[in-house]
Amino acid sequence: MRDHEDVPYIVIERESQGGGVGSFLLGAMVGAGLALLFAPKSGEETQEELKLQAQKLREVAEERVRDAQRQLEDRLDGAREEVSARYDEVRDAVNQGRDAAVEARADLEDRLERSKAAYRAGVTAARETVAAGAEEGDA
Repeated sequence: MRDHEDVPYIVIERESQGGGVGSFLLGAMVGAGLALLFAPKSGEETQEELKLQAQKLREVAEERVRDAQRQLEDRLDGAREEVSARYDEVRDAVNQGRDAAVEARADLEDRLERSKAAYRAGVTAARETVAAGAEEGDA
């Protein structure tokens, strides 16, 4: 029985998308140059083929640029929607906080007025009691 380490395997590495277009264009240019060197065609045929290859290369490059633009626009749209949703949440929270503060202030002012009224009533009652006691002492 064969050992696991004896089994041949293939490793496939994938580069990031950022360098793909530049590498592609470089490879296409090198390929076109090699095709010129080894082509068994006449100069006119070679020039025509180069024009066709250049046109294909341009179309591929333009399509890749359009794809990148679409991806960027999709990401920007998603980010804009997320920012807008967060903005709405924050605005609602601020409005709720403001409403709660106004309500709390009104409640506090009401309690303060009741406390002042109770204090004034207590002072008045105390004065009346003192005055009534003084009148009884005089009589």
